[in-house]
Amino acid sequence: MATGNLASVVVAVDGSEESMNALRWALDNLRLRPDGALVVLHVQPPPSIAAGLNPGPIPFGGPSEVEVPAFTQAIEAHQRRITQAILDHALKICSEKNVEVKTDVVVGDPKEKICEVTANLKADLLVMGCRAFGPLKRMFLGSVSNYCINNVVCPVVVIKGT
Repeated sequence: MATGNLASVVVAVDGSEESMNALRWALDNLRLRPDGALVVLHVQPPPSIAAGLNPGPIPFGGPSEVEVPAFTQAIEAHQRRITQAILDHALKICSEKNVEVKTDVVVGDPKEKICEVTANLKADLLVMGCRAFGPLKRMFLGSVSNYCINNVVCPVVVIKGT
């Protein structure tokens, strides 16, 4: 699929082996214009989603929307460490292939942010991995790749896991 006419390619990585395989595929198979850019994108979930919980409302009439700053800061610090590890791994793959890339980290819902960043960059192509959930799991868990295929403004290459 080598082409020399791509100006901007976004590769979404989340730390999964499938996303890293998608990155490897992009590095091995795509050729960008000399002024083109390959952007490795990681979407970090907001702290409340990452924690899977919030300290919750204070019982017996206390304020209901109180955040515990130390809790939020600890979650954010942990997420930054995870994000850095993911980007370090992705950049190692790129350096092994002697390819320079740009990185971008945004916070939010991955499916929405991938589409938003891809549109903002006017990307020619989005490359992402997929865990190959069956139809039943996909129905209950959702699929970021399915959402992006149906909502992103450019072609999408999905590298499926086994």
